[in-house]
Amino acid sequence: MLDIIYKDRDIAVCIKPVGYLSEEDGNKKSMPKAIKEALGVKDVFTVHRLDKNVSGVMVFALNSRAASGLARQIQEKAVKKEYLAVVNGVPKEEKGSMFDLLFRDASKNKTYVVDRERKGVRDASLDYELLSTEDARSLVRVDLHTGRTHQIRVQFASRGMSLVGDGRYGSGDGKDEPALFSYKLSFFHPINKKKMTFTSFPTTEGAFELLSEDIIEKLGEQTCRSEK
Repeated sequence: MLDIIYKDRDIAVCIKPVGYLSEEDGNKKSMPKAIKEALGVKDVFTVHRLDKNVSGVMVFALNSRAASGLARQIQEKAVKKEYLAVVNGVPKEEKGSMFDLLFRDASKNKTYVVDRERKGVRDASLDYELLSTEDARSLVRVDLHTGRTHQIRVQFASRGMSLVGDGRYGSGDGKDEPALFSYKLSFFHPINKKKMTFTSFPTTEGAFELLSEDIIEKLGEQTCRSEK
């Protein structure tokens, strides 16, 4: 069943499962299709995206006015997105920033870090915080400032820290299930303008066994402080 954590007549906030597309595409499994079936609504608008094999919190508009308002916030960088990722290796610093130029090759469905600006190249930036490490794997919190395709995956991989399970930018074993979860999403309601923050955590299994109850409590406290 689809996990819908908030809904009103304008928006629906859901946990996107792995394997679902963010946008509707024919008969393929997609979030708009699943939301329509779950809520019995006619229209669902995708305003931001997660990779097919990435899970986490997403907001969808249920009418064109709400879609326009959310899209405007995304353009103005008023929507805040934070992720949890498990990477191979250990960052040199407990907290840091990454700045890169990224080129997207649509024909290969792959993004590359490049060293100079040219047509199709866009800037990318994020901040990270090391939360825990064990057996040469690290759990990091990522504060994403730009929403480029595969941005987190390629920026960490380019520094020798590919995401666990990332077959596209890491292991090359044919699997493509990166340990990446969109755990926190903040925005203003597109109609009533109320500040809204939603937080969810992945199950502490597999790669995310590094996510302890203490860390979840700490991240929850950070969320509460940010809303005061």
